[in-house]
Amino acid sequence: MASHSIESVATTLIVAREQQRPADAAPLADVLTSAEQAYAVQALVLRALDGPDAATVSRHWKSGGPSRTATLTHAPLPASGVRSSPADMRDLHFNLRLIEAEIALRLGQAVTPAQAAALTPETATALLDGMTVSIEVVDSRWQDLPRVPPLLKLADLQVHGALVLGAWVPFVARDWATQTCEVTIGTQAPQAFAGTHSLGDPAWLLPTWLRHATRHGQTVPAGTIVTTGTWCGMLKAAAGDRVVARFDGVGEASVQL
Repeated sequence: MASHSIESVATTLIVAREQQRPADAAPLADVLTSAEQAYAVQALVLRALDGPDAATVSRHWKSGGPSRTATLTHAPLPASGVRSSPADMRDLHFNLRLIEAEIALRLGQAVTPAQAAALTPETATALLDGMTVSIEVVDSRWQDLPRVPPLLKLADLQVHGALVLGAWVPFVARDWATQTCEVTIGTQAPQAFAGTHSLGDPAWLLPTWLRHATRHGQTVPAGTIVTTGTWCGMLKAAAGDRVVARFDGVGEASVQL
């Protein structure tokens, strides 16, 4: 693994955040050649944002993928961008404001590497003590996001901007295939979705995410939160919009941009 390549990507992303100006990804398009390199960049970026212990003790994550047969990807999230609903994010800088309505899950106990290795989707839900509606604001530190290589998107904390968490309720298995979701952005008409989670069940990713989070020997603490992928695709929002996401039977979350 070429450490100078990892550091060059991390430095570019950190400077883009500091200057509040997206960087040109083209000169770095071929620098990263594996997901592990992208995850190493994530750790460096998170350490710069949240301090030296951030990469090993992150309490907030995003995880997901387009289908159960695809490779799932993961990112630890900066603590400074996680807020409780109703949230006000007018103080935060975003290059983009793309909205994902999601279900977030919370661990009720610590998970060791050995425990993570033995998990299945059927057994993993016993680890949970809560779920909530979440809104992820997707953002990028790269210019021209559609043209950015996937590994550079993954390195950029999987294009994470900020996260809003609603009120927690006990985790109960639901008929996710019929689960409804409604998203309202500013003055736009509400948009409705039903059974649209890419994995069919947001908790299905728990074993894969936990094996990733413990892969270097660390234990994931009780109370750690993972948000699990969009139900609405990525919807465009603008500065000044208020965004509300509602999941029938689970709750709602809102954020002022």
